[in-house]
Amino acid sequence: MKAALSAIAVLLVLVAIWQALDLALGLPAYILPSPAETWRAGMAQGGFILDNALITLGEMALGFLAGSLLGIVAALTMAAATPVRLVLRPVLVASQAIPVFALAPLFVVWMGYGLAPKIAITALVIFFPVAIAFADGLRRTPPALLEAAHVMAGRGWRARWRTLRHVALPAALPALATGLRLGAGVAAIAAVIGEWAGASSGLGYLMLWANARSQVPLMFAALIALFVLAIAFSALIDILSRRLTPWIAETD
Repeated sequence: MKAALSAIAVLLVLVAIWQALDLALGLPAYILPSPAETWRAGMAQGGFILDNALITLGEMALGFLAGSLLGIVAALTMAAATPVRLVLRPVLVASQAIPVFALAPLFVVWMGYGLAPKIAITALVIFFPVAIAFADGLRRTPPALLEAAHVMAGRGWRARWRTLRHVALPAALPALATGLRLGAGVAAIAAVIGEWAGASSGLGYLMLWANARSQVPLMFAALIALFVLAIAFSALIDILSRRLTPWIAETD
């Protein structure tokens, strides 16, 4: 609740600054529409904006789910097998040197203009923070716990799996929660990048559509809708992430 109230307060402050700039500069609506003009455009095209917002939300949710699952599997694999970690971790780090903007058109060429490339791009962006955060959490399991688990579990791959499942995994859940929160924060950006590369629906497509027709107030309305969607999605993932670690008390 406090996070939601903070987000609303930030939005109100931004709107106030926006209104002040509009009054001070007196720019025409095709350059900087006022909050009132943006509100009217949003109300006039409310159904259009909502339909496209639901498309973007679906891309964010499916991409987040796919990227998180792949990141969790990669982190568990790296924790279970040292050779895999030595090979996969440098690849993960190097992959972040490639801008997503450069890959987005290729995904559209390979997968078409439907939901698939947007989900793939979102999953790719979210995969890295989840995999790296969770892998670091697994590697930072307290040595005393691991030594006690090794003594009790014995030797062999089954014993190693039990140690990972009952000791390392619970200890790494706070790191996983952090990775999920980071991924949720960039999910909207990734989905819009995919829509800008090629789409026929979504808030990113709507912004391009409005820009091509010089409907700048509608473009601003779509941008605000994207802001609200991203904040709501991040808040939801934050609530779910806290459920992973109910034993950890968080300070304000």
